[in-house]
Amino acid sequence: MNDSKHAKEQDPLEIGYKRYCWTIAIASILTWSAFILVILKLDPYEATGKALSLFSISLFFALIGTFTLLGCWIRHLLGEEKDAKYHALSVSLRQGVLLSVCTLLCVTFLILGVLTWWNGLLIVAIAVLLEAYLTSRG
Repeated sequence: MNDSKHAKEQDPLEIGYKRYCWTIAIASILTWSAFILVILKLDPYEATGKALSLFSISLFFALIGTFTLLGCWIRHLLGEEKDAKYHALSVSLRQGVLLSVCTLLCVTFLILGVLTWWNGLLIVAIAVLLEAYLTSRG
């Protein structure tokens, strides 16, 4: 008599995919914690350069992890094939980086006081065109 746990053999690819997702989730939690720490502990009026640099870096990496996990989750809900999970993970990572760059550019423009709706739209349009180009190549 086999236990139900042993009757179902775990696919090594599935285990590796889950491990990657958990690693990204833990890294995202850590970077969001770092971002909150930067917000709470650094005064942008005293250490402007250091505060803005740490703010931007921690926000960038926190957004990459969050957008990557959201992309993986959406692809999982849409029923990605098991064989295509690593490809979906790499696409989600690429799109997470693009969305993070878009967000950080808009935040930077907002800090500088030059963000308008058409600036934001132009940034998003460039990201969409870049993603379309990268998708067509692959």
